[in-house]
Amino acid sequence: MARIAGIDLPKNKRGEIGLTYIFGIGRSTAQRILNKAGIDVNKKVSEWNDDEQTAIRNIITNEIKVEGALRSEVQMNIKRLLDIACYRGLRHRKGLPVRGQRTRTNSRTRKGKRKTVAGKKKAAKK
Repeated sequence: MARIAGIDLPKNKRGEIGLTYIFGIGRSTAQRILNKAGIDVNKKVSEWNDDEQTAIRNIITNEIKVEGALRSEVQMNIKRLLDIACYRGLRHRKGLPVRGQRTRTNSRTRKGKRKTVAGKKKAAKK
């Protein structure tokens, strides 16, 4: 089993897909890493030899920010937005969508479970 950046990569997947299990590496970055290491993107993770794993590990550690370092950088960026109280920071603070999505409907992921507000009672006629 290949262990890169503290993540166990799935053995039965293609190399290009297996690398995407690492936080901060998507398909295009995975392809670039494998091309730089001289490994076929269709080669399965289980077929990588020790030299290939070492080459991939070196490329990732030297050139790409992944996992813990990337997560902490993202959190620092959000904290900076909160501290300067810009519009995006206020949206983060309120737990609302940050990038201009509508909120009248949808955006349940950011807002959480629905909180029902009771409707107005009709006034009784005399």
